[in-house]
Amino acid sequence: MTAFAIPAAWTRAAPAQPMPDVPRRLPNDFYPTPPEATRALLSVEEFDGDIWEPACGDGRIAKVLADHGHAVVSTDLHAYGHGVSGIDFLRERTPRAKHIVTNPPYGWGLADRFVRRALTLTQQTGGKVAMLLNMASLCHPRRTAEWQQTPPARIYAIDDIFCWPDHVPRPPMKFFTQRYVWVVWEQGHQGPSAFWWLSSAAFREPNSKPSFNQFTQRRFS
Repeated sequence: MTAFAIPAAWTRAAPAQPMPDVPRRLPNDFYPTPPEATRALLSVEEFDGDIWEPACGDGRIAKVLADHGHAVVSTDLHAYGHGVSGIDFLRERTPRAKHIVTNPPYGWGLADRFVRRALTLTQQTGGKVAMLLNMASLCHPRRTAEWQQTPPARIYAIDDIFCWPDHVPRPPMKFFTQRYVWVVWEQGHQGPSAFWWLSSAAFREPNSKPSFNQFTQRRFS
């Protein structure tokens, strides 16, 4: 498979059988991350130590990190069959790994709280924070001052990814307009954030490997 295709059953104007109602938000904001999104992140970011995935869900991000040789600590408040459940990241005071990488829940200000908690915890370890966020997060008046005060080092727009659980039928059509960014905070960063584009298509195959690409060449040249 080389490109994401919306299943035909999701796009029919008049399906033969009534489709089940899908809630406006899925329970616990469970929107699993496709593996190509994490592979794309690893093509531009290095993590020199263990990684904590604090909203691991069914392990979509954690498994890719582990496949690429990283030691991963996986936790979640809810049980989805991967990692340790019952762990409320927002109440954690002691880091469980050097770096934090996750796709946090977005609703009710949770993503903002995840970012703040992750930045506080990595101050103790010197590690990075990488969050997969809705692109709209970058342009909200309630966040502007906070992002100016603690700017990320790098922001990556990632095209054509679809965060939706396999077991839930027919997402609302407006969901297909969602766009995402990886936002990376690095200890000691000062000044403006760098911005780059990532193509998900290059990382859809399971054997896709990160490569030292044009962006990393510019960073380290």
